[in-house]
Amino acid sequence: MPRDSNAQPQVPAGLTAVAGLKVGHFAMPERPTGCTVVLAEAGAVGGVDVRGSAPGTRETDLLNPINLVDKVNAIVLAGGSAFGLDAASGVMRFLDERGVGFETGFGKVPIVPAAVIFDLNLGDPKIRPTAECGYRAAAAASAGPVAEGNVGAGSGATVGKLAGAGRAMRGGLGTASIATPDGLVVAALVVVNAVGDVVDPSTGRVIAGARTADGKSLADTRALLRSGALTPPGSFGRNTTIGVVATNAGLTKAQATKMAQMAQDGLARAISPAHTMFDGDTIFALATGSRAGAPDMITIGALAADAVAEAVLRAVRAAKGIPGYPSAADLAAVR
Repeated sequence: MPRDSNAQPQVPAGLTAVAGLKVGHFAMPERPTGCTVVLAEAGAVGGVDVRGSAPGTRETDLLNPINLVDKVNAIVLAGGSAFGLDAASGVMRFLDERGVGFETGFGKVPIVPAAVIFDLNLGDPKIRPTAECGYRAAAAASAGPVAEGNVGAGSGATVGKLAGAGRAMRGGLGTASIATPDGLVVAALVVVNAVGDVVDPSTGRVIAGARTADGKSLADTRALLRSGALTPPGSFGRNTTIGVVATNAGLTKAQATKMAQMAQDGLARAISPAHTMFDGDTIFALATGSRAGAPDMITIGALAADAVAEAVLRAVRAAKGIPGYPSAADLAAVR
């Protein structure tokens, strides 16, 4: 798997390797939840692909290639289930104060699609991201290196719930970027809150996921499903892996949508199973267009999938354990 590019050390690794994008996090102090904002204040052509069957989203219809508006000003990723969509209102307020948005002739309207994860199982479920959370994440956004792990929207993320919540592990937020010698940059930022296990595509080894009954090692959901030894419980919460892929290439809305579709392959490589009835897997795409030339969609889509898979691995490797939900590092220390 490709790692974050070091070919241009002056460019931050991760989503902000795409010039013109900023990332900001805010975590709620009362419990593990929060939001992450990707700002594209100059506008970026947007697309989206929703594969999971339990999505929580906002403004995804707007990104359909047949619809009018082609550029977005921000993407919001949040915890709190559908309640967390309120964080996008705070980002709209932040951008409105700065005169950023789609010109209507009667003022500029910020275009802010959003998606959420279900993390109400950690702590008081009445505490969830608000508009103020979104505003503060936007205010904290920068073009510098992006913090990973249990930050922002990844604060309350967990993975590996097919054997029950009591055998799950910590998820999180990760980011990765790839730069080619001719100046193309493709990057991803992913919040990993999957019902399935996280698997390293290069080795096939489970990195984080459902644990054995004693909680000390990884059970490998793939093997349990094939053997018939796993009978999924009737309820294991709601989940969802959400993220953003971005490039400096110039794309149309249709091409950005295709980039998002191909990027979903990265989830299928690094999460098993993915796109289930209990996941709302959603990937947004942004194209800033700062790189001249006709886009090569095969290369862009393939690199987007690679970056997504890498970001998923980075998310769980950077996660920190909490009572009841150990991290990948915690289990590695036990082995």
